[in-house]
Amino acid sequence: MPSNLRGKKIAILATDGFEQVELTEPRKVLDQAGATTVVIAPKDGEIKGWKSKEWGDTVRVDKNLNQATPDEFDALLLPGGVMNPDHLRMEPKAVQFVRDFVATGKPVAAICHGPWMLVEAGVVKGKTVTSWPSIRTDLLNAGAKWVDQEVASDGQFITSRKPDDIPAFSRKVIEAIGRGAAQQAA
Repeated sequence: MPSNLRGKKIAILATDGFEQVELTEPRKVLDQAGATTVVIAPKDGEIKGWKSKEWGDTVRVDKNLNQATPDEFDALLLPGGVMNPDHLRMEPKAVQFVRDFVATGKPVAAICHGPWMLVEAGVVKGKTVTSWPSIRTDLLNAGAKWVDQEVASDGQFITSRKPDDIPAFSRKVIEAIGRGAAQQAA
């Protein structure tokens, strides 16, 4: 993948129970493309991943949600896992961060159960999205058009269904951030 993201800063909003590969794999690709990734969580220290059917590795929290603002980032990544977005959507500051980030018009990428945060923030009405099949009805009830494909891109939103989709998801995310960088340079 191209290394055109030098100088770009990507927020990764997560908490305990994130699906491990849905944070670590896109993060690795973004870092390799030259971006700086910043894990934001409602707590300091570390957050613990979920790996298939058991607890996985921990990831260091780079910034507490209380100190994060959307204007310091060029894109937002919302990993899935069932627990992660379910806990985050109960955190008013996390929901407001997503809502405020969407208002910037910058890329917002969500995979698996991550789009639950978009539902909670009230920002998917009229958008074409995909997700893990179990949250399809939530997205439809929020006014989104749900599709069953490895990646859906609609305006600033990039969504994917599951870990198998990570390569296509990561390519689309890099493309969207790169487009944003080109538009800012013009």
